[in-house]
Amino acid sequence: MNGVDKPLVWLHGEIKTPPFSAAARLEAGVLLRRLQRGGRLAMPQSRPMPVIGRDCNEIRVNDGVVTWRIVYRIDRDAIVIAEVFSKKSASTPERIINTCRRRLQEYDHA
Repeated sequence: MNGVDKPLVWLHGEIKTPPFSAAARLEAGVLLRRLQRGGRLAMPQSRPMPVIGRDCNEIRVNDGVVTWRIVYRIDRDAIVIAEVFSKKSASTPERIINTCRRRLQEYDHA
């Protein structure tokens, strides 16, 4: 990445305390910084989300009884954050998937 961090483009959501604990906010920040510097994440920190789109993934941050998800896409020039949400079930809700798809499409056509 030529020593230059990719910017984070926030389409929706934020990472702050509360609702994130300080430890979860720090973990999310470290993982996002790794992506900005050109690194890749793998399980258990991140998993691919091809159902949303190409190069889409979700960061997984455990925070006590809550598990946070950060849906992102790695573009050539930025890390695009489509959604931040707490996950309560094994599968990602369809409304989250559809919302992320729509936001990324709108971003691509802006």
